[in-house]
Amino acid sequence: MTILVIAEHDNAALRAVTLNTITAASRIGGDITVLVAGHGCAGVAAAAAAVAGVSRVLLADAPAFEHPLAEDVAALVIALASGHSHVLAPATSFGKNFMPRVAALLDVAQVSDIVGVEAPDTFVRPIYAGNALATVRSIDATKVITVRATAFDAAPADGGSATVDAVEAPAGSGLSAFVSQTLSKSERPSLGDARVVVSGGRGLGSAEQYRGVLEPLADRLGAALGASRAAVDSGYAPNDHQVGQTGQIVAPELYIAIGLSGAIQHLAGMKASRVIVAINKDSDAPIFQVADYGLVGDLFDVVPQLVAALDAEPG
Repeated sequence: MTILVIAEHDNAALRAVTLNTITAASRIGGDITVLVAGHGCAGVAAAAAAVAGVSRVLLADAPAFEHPLAEDVAALVIALASGHSHVLAPATSFGKNFMPRVAALLDVAQVSDIVGVEAPDTFVRPIYAGNALATVRSIDATKVITVRATAFDAAPADGGSATVDAVEAPAGSGLSAFVSQTLSKSERPSLGDARVVVSGGRGLGSAEQYRGVLEPLADRLGAALGASRAAVDSGYAPNDHQVGQTGQIVAPELYIAIGLSGAIQHLAGMKASRVIVAINKDSDAPIFQVADYGLVGDLFDVVPQLVAALDAEPG
């Protein structure tokens, strides 16, 4: 078997989710080829070649791939899919953008958001907002799969010595065009990469209190800020802070849920966290069912006391 992994990157560095996807590919077994499609991204290809377990790297360097558009990336993947038993990509906005198109053009069923590999043709994926796991078997000749990165450890970024081969990139389709992007900048770590996440819910009451209560704690812990969908819909936090089934799936070492009831949609995005701490005045809040540590109390009293205690700690 040969497996094609589509690398996610920003033309400068390989994103961590690619390493998790490579681990999923290694669980399937077989030779792993990584496709790096971008512009001015030779350094990314070199980084992919150094990842343990990678046998070969294909580099498609062309202006059309500077900003990945679904039509163009899918056309490239289709051109290279022949001879590969599996095509994998992270189940991020990147992978979700073009992988369904790849599956449709290959006339196969996509296996989405896998969290486990039982056999080369059998995979585990969450259903019902993560409340159940389904084991599915694919009989398609080419298996098109997206991988939930938080379910797999990252492959070692060094130790590999794969070859890098340039491939000819097809011309841009012209069906869509990149216009612009607006990136939020923060000194805090991103949600997907953070070791600690401090997340707030509607119980915070306002955008001012979301920032005023959570930011001192996040700053003290070097944490990323998260939010429930209710908090985002209420305007307390920006969309890119949303954790949950329709937001980001995270699995940090420590997840602190503050004023957050724990709706099913939110739990689906964070219950794989290693340690979950919940602070809520409602002792019956669903978040306490998944929390390792729970504190029933008024967040406006508890969180400042927690920050003060952390400030009092040496170092």
